[in-house]
Amino acid sequence: MDAVRAHPGLDLSVIATGAHLDHRFGRTVDQIKADGFSVTSVPTLEPDDSLLAMARAVGRGTIGMAEALAALRPDLVVVLGDRFEILAAAQAALLLAIPLAHLHGGEVTEGAVDESIRHAITKMASLHFAAAPPYARRIRQMGENPAFIFTVGAPGVDSALALDPLPDPVLDQDLGLPLRSPTFLVTYHPVTRRDGDEGAAIDHLLAALDGFPQARIVITGVNADAGHQVVSRRLAAFAAARPERVSLHDTLGQRRYLSVMRRASLVIGNSSSGLIEAPALKVPTIDIGDRQAGRLRAQSVIHCGDLDAAAIAAAIEQGLDPAFRATLDATQPPYGGGNVGPTVADILAGIDIAQLRRKPFFDLPETSSWP
Repeated sequence: MDAVRAHPGLDLSVIATGAHLDHRFGRTVDQIKADGFSVTSVPTLEPDDSLLAMARAVGRGTIGMAEALAALRPDLVVVLGDRFEILAAAQAALLLAIPLAHLHGGEVTEGAVDESIRHAITKMASLHFAAAPPYARRIRQMGENPAFIFTVGAPGVDSALALDPLPDPVLDQDLGLPLRSPTFLVTYHPVTRRDGDEGAAIDHLLAALDGFPQARIVITGVNADAGHQVVSRRLAAFAAARPERVSLHDTLGQRRYLSVMRRASLVIGNSSSGLIEAPALKVPTIDIGDRQAGRLRAQSVIHCGDLDAAAIAAAIEQGLDPAFRATLDATQPPYGGGNVGPTVADILAGIDIAQLRRKPFFDLPETSSWP
């Protein structure tokens, strides 16, 4: 957004929706406005956290996004990722005949409904910004025109590498918890493709964390996916019982979050930031469960299941092991080396919008006689 706003050939309008507008998740739209962006708000979320609430949010979001886009009349809509709120924006743009550009397409996350949403958005979009070459190939495999697929890396790497961290004393005061080694940065979201109890999974993680009483633990709040309430309650109870070493926040905001990550011994949980931003900062990640299964991962990422406290604890021990940590400088982040924002802005400024309005299916060359 900063790069688009700064580009002389582009004008930026911002629409905020979903958790950005909800006090339960930190109401981060206020931070967006504080950064100087003018924002159109589209409320979507329901009071509860059921699958029906997610489906209803998409419906509300589609209506709200359609009305917002009809008023703004943009030449192009740019969306990032695979959230259900983004599906609403993509549907609205498609039905209003506004070309769509998509960042982070072609990826695989087998443990979340985001997997299907992401690929659906790819088929609605005409312009694609992939985070890595395998993802660009997968977009091409889905029938997208290679002329409009660009491998640019992950925008989150830009933020990590350009970080102006908060001074340590300021950050400690903000957190209400002086950080020391080891510090764990924990983010755990519901797994929306799970047959079992979400509460059991978070209980295994918290049991594993309790095996490291010497650690300072900073926990960020959950997202708005179905099942978030049970996770939020467990996290709140865990933090309340251990105020001397656990700090819980609905949201840290980007600068505080990355400032904590820079000082963390480990990033723990199932957030994509553990696979994208953490390796860029040479911080090891304990990736838990199947939410991110299928994504490219650096050698600094240690994977374990989410229904086994002993396995999580063993992964944490491995991440703290000096021999493992000695390998971190050789980490090769799979999501590029930054400069994503300016690259995307230049492509957007130079693209012929008219060419995006018609979207024929781009067939692969025939390699067999099937069917």
